[in-house]
Amino acid sequence: MAKETGRKLVAQNKKARHDYAIIDTYEAGLVLTGTEVKSLRQGRASLVDGFVQLDGHEAWLHNVHVPEYSQGTWTNHSARRKRKLLLHRAEIEKLESKSQESGHAIVPLALYFKDGRAKIEIALARGKKEYDKRQTLREKQDRRETDRAVSAVRRKQQHA
Repeated sequence: MAKETGRKLVAQNKKARHDYAIIDTYEAGLVLTGTEVKSLRQGRASLVDGFVQLDGHEAWLHNVHVPEYSQGTWTNHSARRKRKLLLHRAEIEKLESKSQESGHAIVPLALYFKDGRAKIEIALARGKKEYDKRQTLREKQDRRETDRAVSAVRRKQQHA
């Protein structure tokens, strides 16, 4: 069997990019049980309510839902257990110092396999206010409308 290469996305947290202003991103490994890995390989996970908590120079991932493996036996994992993140000490210390500031949180952005190993992309983020969220949506809509208008003009030029 050939070794898996590249990045295979399992789950993404689109809501985090909407609710938070991303300051810095990190890639971390995950300590998982066998049934969790098998469940993730089936492409099943949810990062929606997930968050990272730093506790005694260790990073822990909370509230990420990895459903039980369908062919699992009594050795199956619990779906919402806390999972340890594998980060370098310097990264953890940097996250600890920055996350102390008010309004800052550490949230998961994406869960994926990279070269056969489960990885999670986490971000140091600052919570957005309601008006910031509306502003971001407005900018996104404006960008979409201008792209549409430009492509319509190009289409007319090609047919003329």
